[in-house]
Amino acid sequence: MSPPRLQAVAVTKSYGATTALENVSLDLAAGEVHAVLGENGAGKSTLVKILSGVIAPNSGQMRLDGAVYAPHSILHARQAGVATAFQELSLAPNLTVAEALLLPAMKRGAFGLVSPYQTARAAAEILHRYRLDDVSPIAGIASLSLAHRQRLEIARAMHYAEKVLILDEPTAALTDVEWLFDLVRSTTAAGTAVLYISHRLAEVRTLCKQATVLRNGRSVASVGLSDASDADIFELMVGRTEMAHGRRTHSFARETRSALELNNVTGAKLKGVTLDVKEGEIVGIAALEGQGQRELFRTLVGLDKATSGQILVGGKPVQPKSPRHAIAAGLSFLPEERKVEGIFSTLSTAANIVLPVIQNISRTGFVWPALERHSAARASEGVELNPRYLDFRIADLSGGNQQKALLARAMFTGARTLLLYDPTRGVDVGTKQAIYAAIQAFADRGGSVLLYSSELTELTRLADRCLVLYGARIFEQFTGEAIEERALVAALTGHSRDPAKSKREAAA
Repeated sequence: MSPPRLQAVAVTKSYGATTALENVSLDLAAGEVHAVLGENGAGKSTLVKILSGVIAPNSGQMRLDGAVYAPHSILHARQAGVATAFQELSLAPNLTVAEALLLPAMKRGAFGLVSPYQTARAAAEILHRYRLDDVSPIAGIASLSLAHRQRLEIARAMHYAEKVLILDEPTAALTDVEWLFDLVRSTTAAGTAVLYISHRLAEVRTLCKQATVLRNGRSVASVGLSDASDADIFELMVGRTEMAHGRRTHSFARETRSALELNNVTGAKLKGVTLDVKEGEIVGIAALEGQGQRELFRTLVGLDKATSGQILVGGKPVQPKSPRHAIAAGLSFLPEERKVEGIFSTLSTAANIVLPVIQNISRTGFVWPALERHSAARASEGVELNPRYLDFRIADLSGGNQQKALLARAMFTGARTLLLYDPTRGVDVGTKQAIYAAIQAFADRGGSVLLYSSELTELTRLADRCLVLYGARIFEQFTGEAIEERALVAALTGHSRDPAKSKREAAA
């Protein structure tokens, strides 16, 4: 009997007094897709980093095809046939697509010099193999959308994964998951083993037969997914069985004041967007990739410029020039990419939370650490962020705890309107419940929320009204019980409840 393709035995990793991973074991067979499940903070990211060569374990052993496997870098792991597509994308924005795919083994021409032509040609072949012909090999990484960067991260990992492919939340930014599923099936058919980390149980069940569940840094069980219900898995993940469900129930008078209004706003791709968000209301935005949702939120915080139209906050005209200006006007933004646009990775979690209002907690021109931590602790209570994380460098937190910290920061600014862009992207079911509760509590206190989500179930649960963006304009609106997934899917693809409207949009 052949040994497992990849085996981890009693792997442990500690940071000082904090144990991130304790005696974690798993076996991964050739041609298998094996899931790793757990809440944010359960140890999934630490396990991925160890298997990928980013960090070394304190104890335990790993084997690859029966031989000792102890990678000391990502490149070393790649050379052994193990490659990873990370949740927090690792593509350097100053590179071209070809450079990102081929570094450090760029193609060389005469005199041994790097040949941009040969490099681009080799990259084009890789892009074609992984069905990314719409991406130019000479394009800059910074010019690509988040979804394209996610696909490129995955394609690069697949290209180098001769023995083991590790996919860490690979669909967090994807709108077309079938592209990934087809490639995973082709990869495993060739004998490559796949370790699949995801909080989305539906896609885990589609791809995987076995799953290892982590909780508090330990592997608590390996289960056959056909034998375990979602409730069973949730109980293993968090130690309790209940999962909060149900639509938000909230009512407010029609005459309630508008907190945020847009009147025929154009520019930065937008084509005359008109909407309003009332005090105490959660308004959802549903849209397929590239329909103007990103530009809408960036315009509201001054990162993109409106060329015409009017923005009103609390009834007063505002022309946001920057996120700081937007905060002063009463708007606070939770951005799309926490790693690039949200966190200050070298600072503590507490410093990240209080940073936008640092002038309010300084004394005689200095920030007192005790006051900073006390203020951050008050803010973190509303998002169920464990106060022990406040003294950690925020880069050392799990993605879910980073997201909690950023939401705490957005609320701590004192803004009365939150602009939340996909706030639960890449977080587990337990963290989602905490984020949902914080958003609902904010609205129940009279705050207003404009929320874009790539998950329709999130919108059906949270939104009092849901607006569909199509062609960079508001195409359809749904309220209350009418917010249901089938209707949203139809509107997302340009099919209105009014047939004449659908025809007009198709002709536009």
